[in-house]
Amino acid sequence: MNKTELVAAMAEQAGLSKKDAEQALKAFIDVVSAELKKDGKVQLVGFGTFEVSKRAARDGRNPRTGAVMPIPASKAPKFKAGKALKDMINE
Repeated sequence: MNKTELVAAMAEQAGLSKKDAEQALKAFIDVVSAELKKDGKVQLVGFGTFEVSKRAARDGRNPRTGAVMPIPASKAPKFKAGKALKDMINE
């Protein structure tokens, strides 16, 4: 499912126009992104949690030359599914 299909499904499910559903989706993405940028987390009970995962700096290897190269510390977004979502998928 791509964004267009998601917007259409949301509009149909909620009885909204596609334009309103697209605005709602954009608002959701903007709010979650802003919270993660502040190192916060967004927890939706029954669905899951969006949070930031921190990766420590480490040494890696160039696969072509075998030379050791430093990999800087970084942050990455992470989603952890909630119990209700896991149970629904595994039915």
